[in-house]
Amino acid sequence: MKESPNLEYIEELSGGDKAFKDKLISIIKKEFPQEELIYKTNLASKNYVQVAGNVHKIKHKISILGLVKSYELAEKYEHELLENKTDLKEEFESILAKIKLFLEQL
Repeated sequence: MKESPNLEYIEELSGGDKAFKDKLISIIKKEFPQEELIYKTNLASKNYVQVAGNVHKIKHKISILGLVKSYELAEKYEHELLENKTDLKEEFESILAKIKLFLEQL
């Protein structure tokens, strides 16, 4: 998937208010690693209903970071998990890795 995380939506949402933009970024940087860890813990336990809930939470951050195609994949993965399937796991986790790297560089 050839798309990269970006701050365009956050810029638009903040309307030039730097403090608001910084606050949003700070929240995402704080919450994302925690949500990723919970996702991985539940996945290791094969608690797919919980994992689907974790993906649901994470997909909002995917959207905020401008990843339209990745959001669509996350949505498919979420539904897949509710059927106890993990076919899209590798693709979803590559999205997580991209986001993690992006946030570390902010």
